[in-house]
Amino acid sequence: MSIFQQISQLVDKGIEVHLMEKSDAIYVRNQLLGLLELDHFIDEGTEATDKTIPDLVEEIISYAIKKNVIEDVLDDKEILSAKIMDCFLSKPSAINETFYLKYETSPEAATNYFYELSKHSNYIQTKRISNNVHYETESPYGTLDITINLSKPEKDPEQIKRERNLKKDINYPTCLLCVENEGYVGRTGHPARSNHRVIEVPLVDETWYFQYSPYVYYNEHSIVLAKEHRDMKINQDTFTRLLAFVDQFPHYFIGSNADLPIVGGSILSHDHYQAGRYEFAMTKASEDFHFDLKAFPDVDAAVVKWPMSVIRLKSDSKASLIEAATTILNSWKTYSDSAANIQAFTGDTPHNTITPIARVRNGKYELDLVLRNNRTTDEHPLGIFHPHEDVHHIKKENIGLIEVMGLAVLPARLKQELEDIRKFLLEEKAEVADYHQSWAEQIKADHHNINPENVESILQNELGKKFTRVLEDSGVFKANELGRKAFHAFLETLNE
Repeated sequence: MSIFQQISQLVDKGIEVHLMEKSDAIYVRNQLLGLLELDHFIDEGTEATDKTIPDLVEEIISYAIKKNVIEDVLDDKEILSAKIMDCFLSKPSAINETFYLKYETSPEAATNYFYELSKHSNYIQTKRISNNVHYETESPYGTLDITINLSKPEKDPEQIKRERNLKKDINYPTCLLCVENEGYVGRTGHPARSNHRVIEVPLVDETWYFQYSPYVYYNEHSIVLAKEHRDMKINQDTFTRLLAFVDQFPHYFIGSNADLPIVGGSILSHDHYQAGRYEFAMTKASEDFHFDLKAFPDVDAAVVKWPMSVIRLKSDSKASLIEAATTILNSWKTYSDSAANIQAFTGDTPHNTITPIARVRNGKYELDLVLRNNRTTDEHPLGIFHPHEDVHHIKKENIGLIEVMGLAVLPARLKQELEDIRKFLLEEKAEVADYHQSWAEQIKADHHNINPENVESILQNELGKKFTRVLEDSGVFKANELGRKAFHAFLETLNE
């Protein structure tokens, strides 16, 4: 198929998914010709195709490489891909205007519009995301989600060489979350964002921005980011903004990573939250026991039955909920219990903070407050309340907001490593990684009738058990008698 037919098919797809109007076709086609250094167009007709927009973009990128328009290097391909899709998109002001016109119908209509736009414009990398391994597994705490992340493209040798030789010291955009990424063409070492759009969202007395994650881990996985580039901070303003967001978008949850290293996810240098339209295992978890907050009689308080230490607050009153959450946060930030290994400070260095999640459910506001502590010791140099060494072969990285709620995001290496373990369990020739060997042998010892029909479910269940352990390691008050007693001791301080 010629490049002209590929361009025509892409333009037709853009019309079909409402990225553009039919009357825009000539303009968009000419923009694409310019990007591909073509000075004319031959109308060869358009064959109907089942190919998706990402498929067609990939074909056009292959043409550009073949004709030396770009080099066969990751950043060059990403930059041109984003520029191609930017030809189909309106300017940010027009997209914001449409979003809020849809919002007048309903918040769901607005987010549906923007989510579909973000997928069809190839900003959300739907084709790459489809490579992820995802399944559910049962645990004592409910059904957990397991994802092996295979979506992000690997850097090729030339890309790595370019980044190594990069001598420019550029600090624009300041970070990957800054609003200045909107429409940024990209460069070596900084991703292409020509087809990136954000929605302006007021939160209390500040301007924030709403966008979707290019590599969504769950339905409508979105990011809400501060206009100002500033460090993340969990305080009363955080709770106020989270509840202001669910007031505007009651069909979404929104939460924040904690604001300290180890327990705080990956990007602490830019204040931001994560939101979406998905019900995590922690959301569905039952309440283990209730307790009184005497200063807040209109707030229902409970501890959630969950491997991490979660306080759930519910109320009709946003103001009371915010005050109650702030009281718990301030009490926790200075709380120590040597018997439970909890120490609030080392010198002036704080260790206690909270991972908060907000939602509206059954007509009431809810806040889940997950207690976190990032202290390290010689025995646990990566964190006392962090995955311990015996589960590092599965998950060594920080336990951020998504994992806290029950969705494991596991490294890509596991796909092949689990295949090697599967072969080992079936007594086929396999090279199991040294760090998995004892685990593989334990699985074989625990299951006496492993066969091709059940080996996959056995492996999935065993991986789920490991992720459960990851969450249990990260809980500050353990799910046992001593842990419950220690949790009660902290709760009593809230009424002093």
